[in-house]
Amino acid sequence: MSYTGPDFDPPPSRRFRRGPLTVALAALVPGALLGWAVYAAVGGSGDDGGDASASAGASASASSPAPSSAGASPSDEADEADESDGKKPSASPDSGSASPSPSASASAPAGTGPLKGKVVVIDPGHNPGNFQHTAEINRQVDIGTNSKECDTTGTSTDDGFSEAKFTLDVAHRMRALLEGQGATVKLTQDDDRLFGPCIDERARIGNEAKADAVVSIHADGSGAGNRGFHVILPGPVNSGAADTRAIVEPSRELGERIAGNFVRATGNGPSNYVGGGTGLVTRKDLGGLNLSTVPKVFIECGNMRDSKDAALLTSGAWRQKAAQGISEGIVSFLRG
Repeated sequence: MSYTGPDFDPPPSRRFRRGPLTVALAALVPGALLGWAVYAAVGGSGDDGGDASASAGASASASSPAPSSAGASPSDEADEADESDGKKPSASPDSGSASPSPSASASAPAGTGPLKGKVVVIDPGHNPGNFQHTAEINRQVDIGTNSKECDTTGTSTDDGFSEAKFTLDVAHRMRALLEGQGATVKLTQDDDRLFGPCIDERARIGNEAKADAVVSIHADGSGAGNRGFHVILPGPVNSGAADTRAIVEPSRELGERIAGNFVRATGNGPSNYVGGGTGLVTRKDLGGLNLSTVPKVFIECGNMRDSKDAALLTSGAWRQKAAQGISEGIVSFLRG
C-alpha cells in the first residue's frame, strides 16, 4: 500500500524508556542497520531455495507455495480498508488455491518454551477469496475515526503472485516458529472463509484473544523504485469506538523490536520512500490499529510493484527469513 496521501502521518521523534530497556533498544536497531549496511555492501540477497534455518528452539514446518503464474491485470481501486487512501493495484486470484483447513485459524496446543502462556495473533492481510466477493468486501465498517471498506483484494507482483498468498505463507511460517517457542498462536484467517474478515473483526479477534502481541502482515503496492520494509505503529486516537492511548507505547516497542530483527534476519534495509530511513511510520487512519485494545503493529515486508523487492517476496527462502525476523522481534518484545 502507498503512504503518500493526505492522511499520511510522518513518524514522531523516537522516545525511549529509561533503564535497561533503553539500552537494549538503542543497541538493537542501530546494530541491525549496521549489519544491513555491511550486508548490502557485500551484495547478499535471498535465493529461491528451500526454507532458511528457523530461530533457536523452533522448527519451521510450514511449506512454501510456489508463486502463482496466473497473470494479473492490476487496476487502480480503493486501497485495503485497513490501509491508506492512496491507490493500490489489485491482483488476479491465484490459481491452484489449496483447500481451506477446517481448523486452520486455531493454534495447536501450547507447548513448552520461553513463550509458554503468551498469546500471539497473526493477521494475514487480505484473503485469496476476496476477488469473488467484491460486494461484501466493499461494504463500509466503522473504524472509530470514520468508515472504510470491509477489506480489499490487496496487490500483486507483475507476475501475478498475490499479496494474499504472500501474507498467508509468511503467517504459516511465523506460526511454526512461535509455537516452537511455546506461544499460543491464532490467525485471523487461514483461507478458511470465503472472504475477509472485515478490518473491524480482525481487530476484535486480537482483542477477544487478549493477545500479548498482534502483527498484521502485508506487502506494499507502491511505485517501481520504492523499496524496503516499514512497520506501521498506531498513533494516539480517541474517537468513537477507537481508543489507542493505552497501546501506543507498547506497540511502538513491539514495532521497534520487529524492525531491528527484520533487518538482521533478511539483510534488507528500511523503506526508501516512507519513514525517513527509520523503517517506522505512525498512522491514525487504520481500522486494524484504531480498534485494537492490545499491542499491535502492521509490517509492509516489501514492495510487490518493484522488480527487485518482488524477486525477494516470491522467494520461499526469503519469506522464511522474513518470518524469522518478525517472530524474533515478537519473542524479544514478549520476553522483555
